Amino acid sequence: MEDINKRLLKVEDRISYISQVKEGTEWGNLAGLQEKTARIRENFYDYAESDLADEIRGLEDAVQFLEERCDENLSPMEKVRIVRSPLRFSLKDILENVYEEYTELGGEEDANIDPSMVVAKANILRQVNNKTYTQQVMVIGHEKGQGEEYRNGGCSKPWGNEKALRYMLVAQTEGIPIHYYIFTPGSFPIEDYPGAGQQIARNLYVMSKLRVPMVSVISEGGSGGAEAIGMADLRLMFSHGYYSVISPEGAAAIEGKIREGEKMSKELVESCAERLKITALDNLKAGTIDRIIEEPLLGARRDDFAFFKKVKGEMIRATDEVVLKTKSLRTFRAYEVNMKKAEEDAADIENYVDVTWELRPDEIKRLLIFRSRKYRNMALWAFGGKPEPSAIRMKRAKLKIAQAFYGLRYDVIRTHRKLAQHFINDVSGESSVFLKRVTAPFTAAYDFISKKQDYRSVRPAPDRRSNGPAGDPYLGDTYTSPLANEDRTVTCPNSQKQGCKDLWIPDLYGEFCGVCENCGHHFPLEYEWYLKNLFDRDSIREFNTEICAGNPLNNQALEKRLKAAIKKTGRCSSMITFDAKLMGVDIVTAMLYSDFRNGTVGAAEGEKFVQACEVAKLKRRPLLSYVHTTGGIRIQEGTLGVIQMPKCTMAVREYIDAGGLYIVVYDNNSYAGPVASFLGCSHYQFAIRSSRIGFAGPRVIRDTTGQEVPPDYHSARNALRHGHIQGIWERREFRRNLHKCLMTMGSSKLYYR
Repeated sequence: MEDINKRLLKVEDRISYISQVKEGTEWGNLAGLQEKTARIRENFYDYAESDLADEIRGLEDAVQFLEERCDENLSPMEKVRIVRSPLRFSLKDILENVYEEYTELGGEEDANIDPSMVVAKANILRQVNNKTYTQQVMVIGHEKGQGEEYRNGGCSKPWGNEKALRYMLVAQTEGIPIHYYIFTPGSFPIEDYPGAGQQIARNLYVMSKLRVPMVSVISEGGSGGAEAIGMADLRLMFSHGYYSVISPEGAAAIEGKIREGEKMSKELVESCAERLKITALDNLKAGTIDRIIEEPLLGARRDDFAFFKKVKGEMIRATDEVVLKTKSLRTFRAYEVNMKKAEEDAADIENYVDVTWELRPDEIKRLLIFRSRKYRNMALWAFGGKPEPSAIRMKRAKLKIAQAFYGLRYDVIRTHRKLAQHFINDVSGESSVFLKRVTAPFTAAYDFISKKQDYRSVRPAPDRRSNGPAGDPYLGDTYTSPLANEDRTVTCPNSQKQGCKDLWIPDLYGEFCGVCENCGHHFPLEYEWYLKNLFDRDSIREFNTEICAGNPLNNQALEKRLKAAIKKTGRCSSMITFDAKLMGVDIVTAMLYSDFRNGTVGAAEGEKFVQACEVAKLKRRPLLSYVHTTGGIRIQEGTLGVIQMPKCTMAVREYIDAGGLYIVVYDNNSYAGPVASFLGCSHYQFAIRSSRIGFAGPRVIRDTTGQEVPPDYHSARNALRHGHIQGIWERREFRRNLHKCLMTMGSSKLYYR
């Protein structure tokens, strides 16, 4: 009877689990099965043992049938419920069942630095020809726990992501692979040092060039929290997991314009989950993951030991693939043949071949090249404005010519310029006037070819737009904001505290450049004001204007909004990329502006930014990211938008490693994904006064943390206090301060150095 009682308990758990997935007992005959199990439980000892066994067997068959039917037609939101179930396996279950031995690093349980982020040094074993091989790995992942409140449901705090970064570098030092396991609905949105968004950006920046193989697996991947440990050489996903730019509830709140405290409809949440394309199959089709690990019916749970064996095999296989791609093509092909034979023979994957996971220097170089190509090619199909094949060929030819020209100019001529100039000076100094006359033409020709320019000699050209003293790069009056056309006054927000007088709008948006003369509060100005006043007159040359924001997930609402934004702005995306001069210095600029979908970033904007990095790298010019406004990642593009975070950060890292100077300037409102990736990873970040910078808005923070947000929580001053930015600039000093940065920062590889 004891065994029958256990079987009945198991059936009850299975029925309860299905009702959780379906959010009720209305589906199928769940209600009837629940009533029957309750009746059997109530009259348990009135049944004969044989009759009871028959009843339980019938229940098991009925539940098995329901599980199969339910699994066949799972909706995206139902998969979200599976992932959120307390019965689902966690990282600790994987550590116990996939790896042989492990030591947790950075503290344990509630004594951990951040219990929601677990780091462990582990061993993984495989049998090859009756021999046991042990290989070390660093395991990093989110731990949701089983009802432990101190783990924040897998929402890692900034110092948890910092801990993960610290042990990534340990793995690099020891030369061992890293296995990432993602179980998070999102990052814990606080700005306390090191800052939620800024720390994610630092993680991505380092991960882009980690010199060890990396494999990530997604169970629950929530936006930036997932990307903090999601950038890998091979990205896997569990079949019943989800990977999304935002939670379905968050998307419903935005799409339905649900006010704080209002209840959203179940249908709206279901619809948003469907439109976001969050399932494993959706992400595989989009190219944001590489492979799916199949789970049992209705998702794997804590006691699915056969599933853990499969996970072990998949992780070994994935790491082998990453390593072998860095080796000779013949070796990789031989491995593939062996793997296919192993699958045909139904042998255990991990028991067939042995591959050493240590990489030589030349293999590390290939590993980084493959990783760069992987992310460079992501989401290339998800935007419009692609050129014709003939135009592509012409562009490639121009690129090769440019590479040859700039390579000759900066890598060859400039490398030897100092040595050659030193020799010429010695000869000229010690020889006669006659010898000087002989060498003078050659010296002049050499200087003309190399276009030698000492950065110390660069001086601001006389600024005819200046209203101030001669030579003072004070922003002038060549462009006046249309806001100055209104004949009325406006009250400064700080009038009660600072005693500011009402401001006459023609003065405020004209002579005062949108700045209160009393307290210095900065009123927002349109992005055209910066284009006209920041850069040298007539020096802006836009490129990649044909790249157009697309609708890769066929969202009907987005299609209408994109058409309206294009009609309103006359532009095709929320990013403008251009070459320009600033006081005579050539720079490349990528500008996010508010007029086009609130400066949100999608596949088109990501591609334009990457190409701007490549242009700046090719021409050895500084790169400026000016953020007029950004509202984060464009949620209607789903994970095709999220993937721009690692893609753009990779481009920034390669540009900086090549000797570039990358400067970020925030203005107005700058939030979410861009700040947590290609903006926040800059070594030089500044903000225009009165701007707001952060990872999540006040409402999200209140919903996540349950705490009220102070009014100045996202202020530029608070960001400076936390070390997220390096300085606060006044709008009228923007041009002067930016020029000062160009003259005092950056490596010797910049063209004007």
